[in-house]
Amino acid sequence: MKVLVVGGGGREHAICWKLAQSPKVTELYCAPGNGGIAQVATCVPIKATDVAGMVQWAKENAMDFVMVAPDDPLALGMVDALEAAGIPAFGPRANAAIIEASKAFSKELMKKYRIPTAKYETFTDLNRALAYIRTQGAPIVVKADGLALGKGVVVASSVEEAETAVREMMEDKKFGESGSTVVIEECMVGPEVTVLAFCDGEHLIPMLSSQDHKRAFDGNQGPNTGGMGAFCPSPNYTPEVAEQCMKEIFLPTVAALRAEGRPFRGVIYFGLMLTKDGPKVVEYNARFGDPETQPILSMLDTDLMDIFQSCVDGTLDKVAVKWKPGAACCLVLASGGYPVKYQSGYPISGVAEAEKLGAVVFHAGTKQKDSGEILTAGGRVLGVTALGASLNEAIERAYAAAKPISFQDMHFRTDIGKI
Repeated sequence: MKVLVVGGGGREHAICWKLAQSPKVTELYCAPGNGGIAQVATCVPIKATDVAGMVQWAKENAMDFVMVAPDDPLALGMVDALEAAGIPAFGPRANAAIIEASKAFSKELMKKYRIPTAKYETFTDLNRALAYIRTQGAPIVVKADGLALGKGVVVASSVEEAETAVREMMEDKKFGESGSTVVIEECMVGPEVTVLAFCDGEHLIPMLSSQDHKRAFDGNQGPNTGGMGAFCPSPNYTPEVAEQCMKEIFLPTVAALRAEGRPFRGVIYFGLMLTKDGPKVVEYNARFGDPETQPILSMLDTDLMDIFQSCVDGTLDKVAVKWKPGAACCLVLASGGYPVKYQSGYPISGVAEAEKLGAVVFHAGTKQKDSGEILTAGGRVLGVTALGASLNEAIERAYAAAKPISFQDMHFRTDIGKI
């Protein structure tokens, strides 16, 4: 099979790395890809959001299957366009991807179908939003309705901080039109866990639970990022919690989308808060998370191409998805100044030495020069991923493997999996 993966980050590198192991995949392409992906797939210089260009290239080059990984092209209807061109595609159609593209929609869906989530209100008027914050007090959570690269959520510890967040979103257009509508919700308390799940529109198979570290600095300090590291499985996600989530959240969500005429085929990302009142949904995403995908797919012991095809064909219930024992940890190495302001174009050294220590180094923001030299090309640069018999062993191996790697102004958290 000739397979195309859409995207160019660490998540897409992990997906390509896993698909390259499938005997079904004879030719693998990635658009636009990055310096690391180029080592396992042929990179194609098409922007991930160029729906027409991507469909045209897939048709002209006779792709048998396309995997659309990022949120933007899913929301723009890339899967719909590929299907219309007769090309099987993995990922939700636009009318199902709206569970991520509009937080207001997803909150209304949860309210309608009684899926546990935080108490909330939605606003399109700045003054009403500000008045609501003053009546509710802090801590309180402010969310831009639309897509904002994982940065459109502010957990405000004071009324003033919440008011500033609302003004930046609605008045200053910090996230463009994504912040024209805001969702303001109660601040839930408890361990946060992510569960990604394969879905074929009717059946659902959860992957290993994971935990992501969003803040830029140790001790969960600093601004929110796309994720500074992740590990799986989560010790907080017990079999009892898993059973409750399946019964009260996962299956009801799939059924709700189907009932709304929006059958979901692809990966649903359930961001969960394990509160004293039970698990509740923090957010939905309509795709693999990054960097959670890196440790999770490292633990997968089933052909990923088989799973993708079954999701598209509606036969997920016929697939036995198996996982390796133990745990995995992904440590993100980022550019200095990320997520605010940073420089790119610096040479990276030590990746081969890291992989000799047993880790897999997934490239998130890199580019390859004609000479073969790899340079930094983004905020999050690399994801050093290692397995272990226990979580502690996986964490130790990831940090040990990261030691030989260096590039100018490199920074990373030292407490991934420890907090």
